[in-house]
Amino acid sequence: MERIGPIMILEGPNHSKVPYSRSLFIDCSEKVLIDSGAEAKTLLNLKQEQGLNLIINTHYHPDHTRHNHLFPDVIKWINPIEFETSRTLEGVARAYGIYQEWGPQGVERWKKTLPQKWFQNLKEISGTYEYETDYTFGGVKVTFLHTPGHTSGLTCPYFPELGVVFVGDYDMTTFGPWYNGTDGDITDFISSGKRLLTLDADTYITGHQKGIFTKQEFKKAMDLFLSIIDRRDETIDQYLRQGLTFEELADIGIFYPKKSLENSILRTWERSGIRKHLVRLGYTVSETNQNLVPLK
Repeated sequence: MERIGPIMILEGPNHSKVPYSRSLFIDCSEKVLIDSGAEAKTLLNLKQEQGLNLIINTHYHPDHTRHNHLFPDVIKWINPIEFETSRTLEGVARAYGIYQEWGPQGVERWKKTLPQKWFQNLKEISGTYEYETDYTFGGVKVTFLHTPGHTSGLTCPYFPELGVVFVGDYDMTTFGPWYNGTDGDITDFISSGKRLLTLDADTYITGHQKGIFTKQEFKKAMDLFLSIIDRRDETIDQYLRQGLTFEELADIGIFYPKKSLENSILRTWERSGIRKHLVRLGYTVSETNQNLVPLK
């Protein structure tokens, strides 16, 4: 467990790889946890030894809200944009792209696959924080930056007096940027990524895998990370020149390995991600027959 001043960095299993995530604990008089995706035993021990008064979720994805249910007596907040989305499974299904790709019947099939605690993690969220506003927890100042792109409401908590920012899913993994829900946006993702580089911060903590970057390391990694978006454009454009249809594109495995597309939610996100790149390339997908239609 690493520590930067009052900030304790809590790991999830397998280097905080999805379906887990890294959590931060502000070790101050108010005992604040940011995201609950770290290892359950670590979090439970922390509450027993240190206490826990507030859980702040950066966004609604299950790897970041994973263990909310372990703390039913703790207040939980999320960003104001995603508060309503996270109140119902239908709201999450729309944001995930399930309704877009498979309609109401697909949503019902998806709902049947969910463990009860998955939705309980969201139901327990009772309040919101404000963006771009200074909060002080036990003398530790934090600002919840609005950094949309991964989701529409994603926040990156910034500790200006410590020179630290928790960048969550700007995780610099080889998978690349994830904006595959209907509430994700490629242009916003790029803009938010560039904004993070302008902060007066020396330490960048990601939500998954490698973890801690210096500013110089993070800038270099960000250039490579964002370049994956252009490579996806180029790959899809090459297939379009070969005359492939949307359904054929969605079966190749541009985001996820082809074999993994047997998983229905990964296939959903594959299709949704491809749609976003098609728009960048000047196309949309017909709702009636799935044909590619040039944008005017």
